[in-house]
Amino acid sequence: MIKLFKVKEKQRALAENSNGKPPVKKQSAGELRLHKDISELNLPKTCSISFPNGKDDLMNFEVSIRPDDGYYLGGTFTFTFQIASIYPHEAPKVKCKTKVYHPNIDLDGNVCLNILREDWKPVLNINTIIYGLYHLFTEPNHEDPLNREAAAVLRDNPKMFESNVRRAMAGGYVGQTFFTRCI
Repeated sequence: MIKLFKVKEKQRALAENSNGKPPVKKQSAGELRLHKDISELNLPKTCSISFPNGKDDLMNFEVSIRPDDGYYLGGTFTFTFQIASIYPHEAPKVKCKTKVYHPNIDLDGNVCLNILREDWKPVLNINTIIYGLYHLFTEPNHEDPLNREAAAVLRDNPKMFESNVRRAMAGGYVGQTFFTRCI
């Protein structure tokens, strides 16, 4: 019991020695690198970044993409980014919050983008990932799908795929799946 009081006294003394300011939290290497990546972002005008938990939580943020070309023109798609403390040695965890009819994004929001998996390298950064996500909307890839049904329709009947994308983005059913409006 006495040791607990001594620990409290030491903490109080440390706080006083820091000129009345609270102790500064040391940032991890991942936080430092992420701070650099965010400060150097060069986003296309159709993309934006937000911090729903405030600027104090840089490790969790959202990116909105509004494609200005292709099948998804006019839609707004939001992605969550979760960054591990060992970033950039581990790729960020990225999920699509917007339910979308897309060959490379499944209905649970998982994203099939090579640089988030096997092709991730520590030299890549957040800007690269955002451009990769943007590219998925301008050039969806039916050869490496997460949503096999959407990929098959894109491959076999692009006009039907475009119709399905428009119906999903307007807020409607594609097959048995309902999509909320994102236009």
